[in-house]
Amino acid sequence: MSNFNVKKVAVLGAGVMGAQIAAHCVNAKVPVVLFDLPGKEGTPKNGIVLKAIENLKKLSPAPFGDKADAELIQVANYEDNLDLLAGCDLIIEAIAERMDWKHDLYKKVAPHIAQNAIFASNTSGLSINKLAEGFDADLKARFCGVHFFNPPRYMHLVELIPTTDTKPEILDQLETFMTSVLGKGVVRAKDTPNFIANRVGVFGILAIIHEAEKFGLSVDVVDDLTGAKLGRAKSGTFRTADVVGLDTMGHVIKTMEDNLPNDPFAALYKTPAVLSGLVAKGALGQKSGAGFYKKVGKDIMRLDAATGEYVAGGKKADDIIARILKEKDPVKKMKALRESTNPQGQFLWAIFRDAFHYIAIHLESIADNARDIDFAMRWGFGWNVGPFETWQAAGWGQVAQWVKEDIEAGKALCNAPLPAWVFEGKVGEQGVHTAEGSFSPATKSYTPRSELAVYKRQEFRAPVVGGGGADPKTAGVTVHEDESVRLWHTGDDVLILSLKTKMHVIGKGVIGGIQRGLAEAEKNFKGLVIWNTDAAEGGAFSAGADLQEALPAFMAGGAKAVDPIIKELQDTFMKMKYSNVPVVAAVAGIALGGGCEMMLHASKRVAALESYIGLVEVGVGLIPGGGGLKEAAVRAAREAKGNDILQFLKTGFTNAATANVSKSALEAKAMGYLKEDDIIVFNAYELLHVAKTTARAMADAGYRAPIQRPVPVTGRYGWGTIRGQLVNMRDGGFISAHDYKLGDMIAEIVSGGDIDQGSVVSEQWLLDMERKAFLELLNHPKSQERIMGMLQTGKPVRN
Repeated sequence: MSNFNVKKVAVLGAGVMGAQIAAHCVNAKVPVVLFDLPGKEGTPKNGIVLKAIENLKKLSPAPFGDKADAELIQVANYEDNLDLLAGCDLIIEAIAERMDWKHDLYKKVAPHIAQNAIFASNTSGLSINKLAEGFDADLKARFCGVHFFNPPRYMHLVELIPTTDTKPEILDQLETFMTSVLGKGVVRAKDTPNFIANRVGVFGILAIIHEAEKFGLSVDVVDDLTGAKLGRAKSGTFRTADVVGLDTMGHVIKTMEDNLPNDPFAALYKTPAVLSGLVAKGALGQKSGAGFYKKVGKDIMRLDAATGEYVAGGKKADDIIARILKEKDPVKKMKALRESTNPQGQFLWAIFRDAFHYIAIHLESIADNARDIDFAMRWGFGWNVGPFETWQAAGWGQVAQWVKEDIEAGKALCNAPLPAWVFEGKVGEQGVHTAEGSFSPATKSYTPRSELAVYKRQEFRAPVVGGGGADPKTAGVTVHEDESVRLWHTGDDVLILSLKTKMHVIGKGVIGGIQRGLAEAEKNFKGLVIWNTDAAEGGAFSAGADLQEALPAFMAGGAKAVDPIIKELQDTFMKMKYSNVPVVAAVAGIALGGGCEMMLHASKRVAALESYIGLVEVGVGLIPGGGGLKEAAVRAAREAKGNDILQFLKTGFTNAATANVSKSALEAKAMGYLKEDDIIVFNAYELLHVAKTTARAMADAGYRAPIQRPVPVTGRYGWGTIRGQLVNMRDGGFISAHDYKLGDMIAEIVSGGDIDQGSVVSEQWLLDMERKAFLELLNHPKSQERIMGMLQTGKPVRN
């Protein structure tokens, strides 16, 4: 397939979604022009777009990886700047959900769209074929739906929806761009109202509201039952509706009500009375300050549906149900819910049954195969496991029989029987997911995964329950494995080190694993990649040193007993830095404290966009002891290039002294944790491929271990300058006396200590200073309070 290079994107509509899509394009270094209506007379012509960009900077979670990139969005309006469309390869329309408004805009922009550009609508549910009416045949062939989920930076799902005329290669090009450049999980949907995720997800919400009323459950109990305990978004059902906006929710329900009159479940597609009542009162959820919940002072009140008043919230699931939901065996769990006499258990079985009933009936009309529904719900609604996966894991045949019995007994939401394919042949025996693919009722066969070239960049693709595929925990050839690490390879020339500890914390076993990996890689491989098998599923790179493991040594022999542990950590990271083969850290998720230091000492870093990196030791009353401060001094000296090092040291000092954590890999670059030539990967499923390719390229280019160079430092001049600022902060009441002590110790180390300005020291000198300060703090009562507080509550203690 010929390359499809998106040199520039146009986004039409600077509303909440359009502006955030533009921001994410900028994150990915794709030039973007954001259009909206011209400002009213007497206001700036591009005022609407400029205001939208200002609002983006205040939004949380942040749409930009680095706020400074906001200025890279080009601003435009439909009156003066339509000629800019000619230079765009992809045009995404994201205006309000009104068919007539969209058609008016299309008439205006169509003559300006370049001959080979793709035109797409971000509609959340309007018919793509109807939107394309009025286009000439050529533009129709290049038009489709591209439905992002809110917030677009963070939600993995993008639904692609073709018209009957869309050229297949257009979809392939768009899927490739969305997957690799913007980092999305793409699902192709059929042109039916609300497509896949919103169709199934909104039905699920309506079913939950219906069953909650039937079983007499309050909104807080329902949210506790349908949130994290069920492996779904922790906000549950009603809290999620509040966040989305109850008016938006009503609009999506109305789309279903208006367009699906013959659906067997049509009776449910009505805005529930409780929801329409809230909207009528202007209680639209989070944006209006009240919805199903309302914050009063510090208390979160919940709506009492019976009275319409807000009452104290916070009720949880009954203990017996919470215990059932903790059951690891999905077969036993579903059986226990089905047989439960507790109203909460009956409610949970009912919402599972309703979901299974719905997806079985609608699979053929809304999606190509069962896998697409599971991915849509996982990536678009934050479910850990999709609905078909849940059904299959719980025992396909038995669950199908229970659903059938409930339908026949009149307990289900409609009396439409399950389709025959549910019980027939291989599906009846095994379920919808097998190693050969996922079931498609239209073809009555199992559809394999997409063979698009972009997926060769994903060594381990997103799995589905029952779908086979290699498991990264066991794949490849194991060179060494113990309870802390696994050293392995996939039959090629790059060795992989995967951490197995909880949150991938660094203890004796991991240090030993790194040493073993370095020795093995230098002997038999071109390079070493540190990559964890849960990198694409939100796992940590490393939460830092294993304080719990070091505690017995400290209790038995005091700080002196911890000295050799810290020394070995430092020595191991230095071996990594000066290894004879390239070591590439494949970073995703949190890289904190020792995890950050491990990353800093790699030859190169390949980081997923959602990487949260920082030296956070002051939170537990300590200072970085694994070479993090040493690296801050080394990097400042290198960047200064003979100028005043102190100016380059301030960022590194501030990061460590304030436990500053990057909110993205892009911000980590701005903070100096990632170097300018480190690579940022937008799709975490591509992280291993890019890291291995990078290690191999470095080796093939003739990689040599760097030579240790002496480090020029600022000495007492730098230390004194920083100390002066710390004194002001302490005396002004901005930091505590212990914060001052920690800051002063950090300042001393990054400055090289009580020596002359311009002195030159070794890296070992700085490491020894780090270790000495670390051990001194271990004996300090205030630091001990912070450590124990963190171990006991998981929260930092301010003292």
